[in-house]
Amino acid sequence: MSDNILTRHIALASGNKYTVRVLTRNASSKEATELAAIPGVIIFEGETYHEPTLRKALRDVSYVFANTNGLAIGEKAEIYWGIRLYELAREFRVKHFLYAGLEYASKLGNFDPKYRTGNLDGKGKVVDFISHQPTAPMAWSILTSCPYMEGLSEFMRPLPDPHDPGTMVFTAPLGNGKCPLIYLEDYGQYSRWMFDNLTKSRGLELHVGTEDIAWKDLAAVFTTVTGINAAYKDVTLDEYFQLGIWPDANAILGYSAGYDDGSFMTVRENFSGFWNTWKDNLTKRDYQLLDEILPTRVKSVKEWMVKTGYRGNYASVLKSRRGVIEKRSMILYLTLAFGYLIKSSISAPNLWFLVPNIYVSLGRMVYRRLWCGP
Repeated sequence: MSDNILTRHIALASGNKYTVRVLTRNASSKEATELAAIPGVIIFEGETYHEPTLRKALRDVSYVFANTNGLAIGEKAEIYWGIRLYELAREFRVKHFLYAGLEYASKLGNFDPKYRTGNLDGKGKVVDFISHQPTAPMAWSILTSCPYMEGLSEFMRPLPDPHDPGTMVFTAPLGNGKCPLIYLEDYGQYSRWMFDNLTKSRGLELHVGTEDIAWKDLAAVFTTVTGINAAYKDVTLDEYFQLGIWPDANAILGYSAGYDDGSFMTVRENFSGFWNTWKDNLTKRDYQLLDEILPTRVKSVKEWMVKTGYRGNYASVLKSRRGVIEKRSMILYLTLAFGYLIKSSISAPNLWFLVPNIYVSLGRMVYRRLWCGP
């Protein structure tokens, strides 16, 4: 996590409108301690994927933002918990349920196995379920995201050309496809808009992104902004998995379940579908609508590079544990400052925010590390 993360406002808690409760397996962890230092954040220790704990957490809650992590728990569990969270929210008379979705890659690709991506498809199936539910008595919204822009400092970062160290090379099995990227700080602002505009967001699936960009254009923009020579190298999937970006391409995703029931995918299987999805341009976003919703959003990769001072250096974004996502998970509960779990004459709704394995801070969700640093 970058040093300035805890010095900014959390998008959903800024302005003293919301209070944040964080459910974590380890209240004394470094991350939990850092979050506890933020005004209005309350730490609560407990298991994330544990229904009795979730039932306690949902008491006196009016709004829910749920974001599960299929890379850690596997596609099957992600489908179960996504649907179960919706059901529990209905049971507890939650007013509005916001789900953090991803593109249903297999469906978009007519179920061609080349697009099979567990961490995308799991959320996509939950999105399909939620989108067929009524918007009363509990309203719902879906915030469908794409690869994080900050990944350009990690698993999508450029590396020096071994034959010309002065040139940075963006390497990916992307062909001429355009990959959508989203600036995390804006992602937080979109989620805030969802709750601040309940009438407009009711029954809305909003596909967010900053820009769809071809990697050759990414390299060109990088050179323009930094003055550093850069190039794009298109590679095959086999060549990609030999780059060492993933320490073990045959590692199983979903390991935190503690067993392998045959439904888990390997890194190679999952991220082959991932790259094929973007390579063949299966997804789309309405950038005009995004401009209307968030006029201040970062509108291009170039603008993001200038804003953040990006120079292609490695930065920790995703949590790591032996090259795969760490087991630890979290739940963030946000409630309106007034009357949280308190019987008060002020009638104020409570907002519950679930984010297993990641935490939202500084107005953005920032994954820590996915594999060991360079």
